[in-house]
Formats: sequence, C-alpha cells, structure tokens
Amino acid sequence: MNSVEYKKKKIVCTQCPLGCKINVVYADADEIEIVEVKGNRCKRGLEFVKQEITDPLRVVVTSVKVEDGEIPMASVRSDKPVPLRLMQDIMKTLKQAKVKAPVKRGDVVIQNILDTGSDIIATRSVDRKK
Repeated sequence: MNSVEYKKKKIVCTQCPLGCKINVVYADADEIEIVEVKGNRCKRGLEFVKQEITDPLRVVVTSVKVEDGEIPMASVRSDKPVPLRLMQDIMKTLKQAKVKAPVKRGDVVIQNILDTGSDIIATRSVDRKK
C-alpha cells in the first residue's frame, strides 16, 4: 500500500496584477491531488496553482547569435510559455542557434521549438554589417 505524502508550497500568482500569495497543500502520489488552496482572490489563481503544481510553464527570454550582424547577438523570447521541464533542452538548442542578419523585431527565429507549440521570436532588430 502506498502512503500519500502531503506537500505544502507557497506560490505567488502572476495571472493578474494582484500577485496573490497562495498557500497550497497537495498530495503527491501517482497523480497530484490538490487538497487545500488559500490566498487566491480570483479563479485564475486556482488555475495557475494547478498548472504550477502539475507542469509549470515559463516564457523563455535569452539571446541568439547573429551571423554578419552589426552586433553579435539578438534578444529573443518565446511567444507563449513553455514547460519548465524542457527549459534546459530549449536553452541548449538556442545556444547552438544562429540567424543571418538582418533580423527584424518580431521575426520568428525558431518555429515550434521542441514541439512545444511556441515560436522563438526576435525582440530586437539587428542590421547586416556594412
């Protein structure tokens, strides 16, 4: 018989400007079961906690190399959050990535990175060397 282990976690919700400090108690067994949630002031907080406990998501913000650019790097970000569990692999992929100048702000640098459904887009324009 498996014994259920209860865990407590404090999470700051980022779904709206309120930034609720949410306390959650959950059972970490074969499937995660949320037992108690306190501190959220709206329904979005509860949904955020569920996502954060089961499979947290983050927006990727970094830079990639630019070939023949006026500057050697261009800042990029994911257009939607990606699973935190894939962050190391995504960063490894982006570290090896190179784009050719010119790069315009908003250009898709990598489509559907690691099959996450998220595109990596440039957040800075970089012109070609003169």
